[in-house]
Amino acid sequence: MKMLTAIIKPFKLDDVRDALAEIGVSGITATEVKGFGRQKGHTELYRGAEYTIDFLPKVKLEIALPADQVDAVISAISGAANEGKIGDGKIFVSSLEEVVRIRTGETGSLAL
Repeated sequence: MKMLTAIIKPFKLDDVRDALAEIGVSGITATEVKGFGRQKGHTELYRGAEYTIDFLPKVKLEIALPADQVDAVISAISGAANEGKIGDGKIFVSSLEEVVRIRTGETGSLAL
């Protein structure tokens, strides 16, 4: 089992959710977060004063899935979130040791 974490632009959330639904992903956790990468934020003008926005709004998606679905999920997220611009996001894949469904006590891939 794997835990996939994707950081994407907020306005791409609906596109990514639809792409994941098409390939049969049944559960996603989405969190509004702020951060920056290579783009290092940007400057804006407000009432004649210029100020720097260091942390940009992003959406963090967390998806627990069987290892054999990782490539399909990465392709779906990459395709839906890609604009070809700086700040499109990143996808992280890590191992998931155990999953337990609290209601039934099921473990492993049955709990997904």
